[in-house]
Amino acid sequence: MLGVIAAMQNEADIVLKHCTAVRRAQLFGRTVWHAELYNKDILLVLSGVGKTNAAASAMLALSQGADKLLNVGVAGGLAPQAKIGSVVRIACAVQSDFALSVINGTSVGTLNEYETPYLPAADVKGARYAACTLASADHFGCGTDREIEQALGAQVRDMEGAAIAHVADRAGVPWAMYKAISDNAGEDSPREYAENLALALDALSEALENILEEVYNG
Repeated sequence: MLGVIAAMQNEADIVLKHCTAVRRAQLFGRTVWHAELYNKDILLVLSGVGKTNAAASAMLALSQGADKLLNVGVAGGLAPQAKIGSVVRIACAVQSDFALSVINGTSVGTLNEYETPYLPAADVKGARYAACTLASADHFGCGTDREIEQALGAQVRDMEGAAIAHVADRAGVPWAMYKAISDNAGEDSPREYAENLALALDALSEALENILEEVYNG
């Protein structure tokens, strides 16, 4: 079963409008839906914003039988290939606000049990969407982390994805992640986010069937 994680209700609604046989429940204080998405059984979890919420929701999905995780939602773009209104595929993710450099001598983003900052997604054959590196941090991106994000080679920024990737990696299950770009992660991102959120959500909705095909056939 595919575990789908969406941070916000409007992102979950994009998935739900393509679903049939929807059953809603509450598990450990979180809203979940058992449903069929393009004839595939899924468990959709509304995680809430931030890495702690995302990690807890990923664990919840796995505990309910998910053997693959998919995170979909909106994100900020950091590079030309992640332009507003586009959908991108996350090839690897890194927690850009995690650092044990002062005691371990490791680079920013390197988790304590790892040797590299980067968590790789499952391989995709014949991918339709540009492959990007995602940086996740527990604050909305307004350009303050640009130096770190550039050093990590990130093209996309969000507040959840790398935590989901971390849980999946530790559990030994494949993960996939697709982001619709709502803003350029800089000083104008709050305004751009408000102006372009609907555009990004529409792009995600239009891409969802292709995304699911890649997740299952990649």
